[in-house]
Amino acid sequence: MNQSIERDSTHGPQVFGHPRGLMTLFATEAFERFTYYGMRAILILFMTAAIADGGLGLDDRTASAIYGLYISGTYLLSLLGGWIADRLIGQQRAVFWGGVMIMLGNGCLATGNTQLFFIGLMVIVLGVGLLKPNISAIVAQLYPEGGSRRDAGFSIFYMGINVGATLGSLLVPMAAEAFGWNAGFALPAIGMLIGLVQFQVTKHYLGTSGVVPMGEPASWTPIVGFMVVLVAVMAAVLLGMLQLDPLAVSKALNWALVALAAGFFGYLLFAAGLQLDERKRVVAMIALFIACAMFWAGFEQAGASFNLFAERHTDRMMFGWELPAGTLQAVNPAFIIIFAPVFAAIWVNLGRRNLDPSAPAKFAIGLMLMGFGFLVMFLAARYVVAGEKVLPTWLMLTYLLHTFGELCLSPVGLSSMTKLAPPRFVGQVMGLWFLATALGNNLAGQFAGEIDPNDLPSMPGQFLYLFWWGFIAGVVLLVLTPFIRKMMAGVK
Repeated sequence: MNQSIERDSTHGPQVFGHPRGLMTLFATEAFERFTYYGMRAILILFMTAAIADGGLGLDDRTASAIYGLYISGTYLLSLLGGWIADRLIGQQRAVFWGGVMIMLGNGCLATGNTQLFFIGLMVIVLGVGLLKPNISAIVAQLYPEGGSRRDAGFSIFYMGINVGATLGSLLVPMAAEAFGWNAGFALPAIGMLIGLVQFQVTKHYLGTSGVVPMGEPASWTPIVGFMVVLVAVMAAVLLGMLQLDPLAVSKALNWALVALAAGFFGYLLFAAGLQLDERKRVVAMIALFIACAMFWAGFEQAGASFNLFAERHTDRMMFGWELPAGTLQAVNPAFIIIFAPVFAAIWVNLGRRNLDPSAPAKFAIGLMLMGFGFLVMFLAARYVVAGEKVLPTWLMLTYLLHTFGELCLSPVGLSSMTKLAPPRFVGQVMGLWFLATALGNNLAGQFAGEIDPNDLPSMPGQFLYLFWWGFIAGVVLLVLTPFIRKMMAGVK
C-alpha cells in the first residue's frame, strides 16, 4: 500500500511500514533523553558553582566523584530494572513508573534544597534504571518477526534518543542561564511529564507488548528489602544523620565492579561447564569488556571536565551573546544524528568487499580516536596555561573525534557480546555490558577530579595522560586483534 498509515493484521496500525507503537516509544524516549541529557549538561556546573550564585559550592574532585557515581548508577540500576520488569511488573509498567521517578527526582533538584538534591539524584537513578532497558525491550517486542524491519525500527528509535539529547542539552542550560538553576532543573521535570502524558495517552498502540512479565515469576521480598534500606539511607541523609564521602564511595564502587566482573568471568571460564569454543569466546569477551570500560572513562569527560573547561576557559561569545557552557553538550548527539548513517554505509560498503574490520579492530579504532580527542584538549590547555581563552572549536573537534570513536565501538559492542555469550548466559552478559559502562563512567568522575582548577599548569598533563590512556589501549588491542579473533571461535 502507498498510504503512510495502514493497518497490518499482525501488528496493528502501521506508520510508514512500522508499528504505530514505535512512535509512542520514540516520543517517550526522546522526552526521557531530553530530561537526562539536559540535566547532565548543568549538573557539574551547578555542583561547583559558588553558594552565593545558587550552587552547591563543592570542589571539583567531590563534584566529579558525585557525577561519576550518578552516571554509573543509572547503568547499574538498569540490571535491577530489567529484572523487575521481567519477573514482576512487565515492561510497560516499568517504563511508566520509571518516568514518574525521573520526573519526581528532577523536581527534588529544582527545589534548591541540598538534601533533596542528593535524594533527587538517587530517585533519578532508580527511574532511569527502570525505564531505559525496558523501553528498548518493548521496541523489540513490536517486531516479533525480527529481521531487517526490526533493525530499521531500532534505527528510528535511536534517532529519538539523539533528538531528545540534542534539544535537552541546548534548552536546559539556556533556561538555567536565563532564569536560574531551579528553572534549569524544573525544565527536565516538565519534559518528563510531557513524555509520561504522551505515553499514557498513546500506549494502546503498543498492544500487549511489554504488558506481561516475560520471565519466571519472582517474589517482591528482595525488592521490598532493597527499598526499605534505600529509604532509610535517604531519611538519614535528609535528617543530616548520615554523611557520605563521595570520593571514598566512588573508589569502593570501582573495586566492587571489578570484583563482580572478575567473579562472573571466572565462573564462566572454570565452573559453568562450557565447551572449549565457548571458553575461548569468554576470553574475547574479557578483552571487549576492558576496552569498553576504558573508552567510557575517557568519553564521559564530556559532562565533567570538558563541561568545566567550557565554562572556565572557553570564549563563548557569539554575536554579542555568551553561549551557556552546557549547550556545547549538544554537539555529540547532533554529530551522532549526522554521522551514524555515514558510518553504517561505510561498514556495509567494506563488508561487501570483505574488508569490514572485526569487532576488536573497531574497538581499537574507537579507543585511539578517543585518545586523539584528548590530544586536541592537550593543545587547547596549553593556550589556557599561557593565559588565553580558547574558541569552542577545540571542544567541538574533540567531540567530533569522540563521536567517531563512539560510532566505532558502541553500536557493535552489545551485539558482539550477545553473539559471543553462551546461549544460556545471554541475559547475564547483557548485564555485564552495563557493568563495563558503569565502571567506565565511575572512573570518568575520578579522572575529572584530578584536573585541579587551582593548578592550571597541571591541566595539559592530565589531558595528555588520557590521550595515552586511549591511544596505547587502542594500539595494544589492535596488536591483540588476531589472537582475539581466534578466541571468538567463528563468531563474526
